[in-house]
Amino acid sequence: MKSQEIRQQFLDFFASKKHAIVPSAPMVLKNDPTLMFTNAGMVPFKEYFLGQKNATNKRVTDSQKCLRVSGKHNDLEEVGKDTYHHTMFEMLGNWSFGDYFKKEAIDWAWEFLVDILKIDKDCLYVSVFEGAKEDGLGFDQEAFDYWKKHISEDRIINGNKKDNFWEMGAQGPCGPCSEIHVDIRSAEEKAKVSGKSLVNMDHPQVVEIWNLVFMEFNRKADGSLEKLPAQHVDTGMGFERLCMVLQNKQSNYDTDVFTPLIREVETITDNDYGKNEEIDIAIRVISDHVRAVAFAIADGQLPSNNGAGYVIRRILRRAIRYGFTFLNTNEPFIYKLINTLSKQMGPYFPELKAQKQLITNVIKEEENSFLRTLDQGLVLLDGIIANTKGAEVSGKKAFELYDTYGFPIDLTALILSEKGMTLNEEGFKSELEKQKNRSRAAAVVETDDWVVLYDDDDEEEFIGYDTLKAKVKITRYRKVSSKKDGDLYQLVFNMTPFYPEGGGQVGDKGYIEVANGNIIYIVNTKKENNLIIHFAENLPKDPTQTFNVIVDEKQRFRTACNHTATHLLHQALREVLGTHVEQKGSAVHSKNLRFDFSHFSKLSVDELREVEDFVNARIDSKIPLKEFRNIPMETALEKGAMALFGEKYGDTVRAIQFGQSVELCGGTHVQNTSDIWHFKITSESAIAAGVRRIEAITSDATKDFYFENNRAFFEIKDYLKNSKNPLKTIIDLQDENTSLKKQIENLLKDKAKNLKGDLIHEVEAINGVNFLAKKLDLDQNSIKDLCFDLGNAIDNLFLLVGTESEGKAFLTCFISKNLVAEKNLNAGTVVRELGKLIQGGGGGQPFYATAGGRNPEGIEKALSEAKRYIV
Repeated sequence: MKSQEIRQQFLDFFASKKHAIVPSAPMVLKNDPTLMFTNAGMVPFKEYFLGQKNATNKRVTDSQKCLRVSGKHNDLEEVGKDTYHHTMFEMLGNWSFGDYFKKEAIDWAWEFLVDILKIDKDCLYVSVFEGAKEDGLGFDQEAFDYWKKHISEDRIINGNKKDNFWEMGAQGPCGPCSEIHVDIRSAEEKAKVSGKSLVNMDHPQVVEIWNLVFMEFNRKADGSLEKLPAQHVDTGMGFERLCMVLQNKQSNYDTDVFTPLIREVETITDNDYGKNEEIDIAIRVISDHVRAVAFAIADGQLPSNNGAGYVIRRILRRAIRYGFTFLNTNEPFIYKLINTLSKQMGPYFPELKAQKQLITNVIKEEENSFLRTLDQGLVLLDGIIANTKGAEVSGKKAFELYDTYGFPIDLTALILSEKGMTLNEEGFKSELEKQKNRSRAAAVVETDDWVVLYDDDDEEEFIGYDTLKAKVKITRYRKVSSKKDGDLYQLVFNMTPFYPEGGGQVGDKGYIEVANGNIIYIVNTKKENNLIIHFAENLPKDPTQTFNVIVDEKQRFRTACNHTATHLLHQALREVLGTHVEQKGSAVHSKNLRFDFSHFSKLSVDELREVEDFVNARIDSKIPLKEFRNIPMETALEKGAMALFGEKYGDTVRAIQFGQSVELCGGTHVQNTSDIWHFKITSESAIAAGVRRIEAITSDATKDFYFENNRAFFEIKDYLKNSKNPLKTIIDLQDENTSLKKQIENLLKDKAKNLKGDLIHEVEAINGVNFLAKKLDLDQNSIKDLCFDLGNAIDNLFLLVGTESEGKAFLTCFISKNLVAEKNLNAGTVVRELGKLIQGGGGGQPFYATAGGRNPEGIEKALSEAKRYIV
């Protein structure tokens, strides 16, 4: 049975049990402060488990794309080394939100696996929660009794808290679970060792296939458990593992989920899968990682140096590194796999087809960039090896190479072993742990339990589209503490005019009026699991009162101007550049806006002017806002609204229309485009292959921009003696400056040529080395030319030149290449050590290096010390 058929059979089965089939939510999370990625099938439904939103459908089923790079059984560095763990994977799930519970979940799981899929029941084992004294929980007798109706008791295993009590995190919904494991070993192996003894022992053929979580508790901050308002079912089955079982394979990578990708890697790299373990691991790593990266990019997350983008970059770079080391790929090739992946998974995940070109471009550019990093790292590693006394390389030096340049530590260790050297791994681990501790300390947030004051409101109402003031009650609050922000209070109101951060728009700020005319500032507003959370500096003395809350009107208005401008900008870009333009991200602040979009080349001056003119024409046209609240998704699409890949939309949506611009949007907007006043682009740049970024301003910021430019213009004009044509005057000055620079360069070259003859006569022969240390009055370019001219004229040359310019000191060292090899001399080492005398440092290649410092008085000392390297 093909993988696509397996997925469909699962969805059809639960549809027959009255479950609504829902599409996969985005893998990349945009509005959840607790997670970067969807790492389990339950993540899109957290708000239902927490009781913070009522589910439209009490029963749903889906195949959710997930990403895990850490967790109970998974770590990025292990993926590819075994055959059943992955970074990106599909989780087949069926969900009950306060509807059915253990009996139905167990009965249907058994029915689907044994009756529908015809899996031999003698290959299956199940586990039930044995209880936990510290939580006051006993053995899950109820689950055991339901299971023994289907399977013999000797195949039911007692599972401990680690394996059979599922928790969303340190706090939150949790409950006992039953895991279903499958033993796909041969009959001979089963006869030798019981599969029961191999459950949860990381055996590649005795694996967990399905986890049935019975969500009935909430873990509080103090570690205690309380009952949830309702009982829920949260199941997750590994799609890739299920395909392995049904296709009679011994590895997930042997199923048709991965074989098309593996065959393509074999073809492109001219390597065979299944003949060499190192090559096999590399091919598995690449086939797994390209899926994770492609889906992340399709969901709007580009590789970057921080946050979720860093995780994606790290995954991709690991794939590139394995290709570079084990498949001998020195050119980009992973991007070529996207065509195969799109054909294979595009029918169920249309975002792959729609974003195919963007994904291809981004991956290719990232490959090029990291391959350059690897080349640079190899040169730097050679320098470290050359400067290492003995056979062990410092862990601290290796960490600098890893941390600063992104050079993989396992590649460092491999190269060292090939050269008969070792790495001080403890030193590296120590430096890595220090960095992790610094990161943890900066990121740790201590969160108290919610103090619930009123629980009669099922859902908090947002009223901020219509008003900026309200009388509210605090329904719940909690204290949060972090190193970055200190102590803050998170407040939830029964209704709120404060817009929570989302859709690229910043959260509102404002204040709460308390007794005696005092106020408490609200410094931010965010959304978490369907709760609108207001961050306050203090807590009212009596939080049970009714309070007036007021949104900062100026900030809201400026933000609304910028948000509306992003819609008009999107429309303008599609009109000027073409309909291939799609939004890839945005940031809407009160001071400015940022808009990322797909496009293949830099915008010309004329194109930027045309985009600006288009937006300003709509502003001048005074187009009124048309708002459609809580309309069905289908209705919004019929109106021409644009839905963005990577966004999570509900059954009903809000559409915003300004003339021909129609977009799905929950943000705040002006009532009329004329409120924006004027739109001005301040920059345009590339942020990734095929993705451009425009930054712009509107409203008061535009007025300030033109005022400042006008002031600067008159200052320049005054400086130019009120020239009638300031532009021509500046051009003339630049031309004159260029001409004078060329004259100076020629004079310095002539000076250097004249010096060459004099310096040759000053060279001193010492121990077979022609030595010269001299302070000269030349610029750095002339010194470089002089060094190489002298090097061509004099054999066995060791030259150190000191110069002073604008109060700074410079050292330049040149060593003939034969001396570098024969006498183990290194110009980089020389300037690094002597650079300390000028209170600076530097580096370079073994035959040529430079250093700079802030102490010119140290130049003479450095020159006098140079001789010790050859005597």
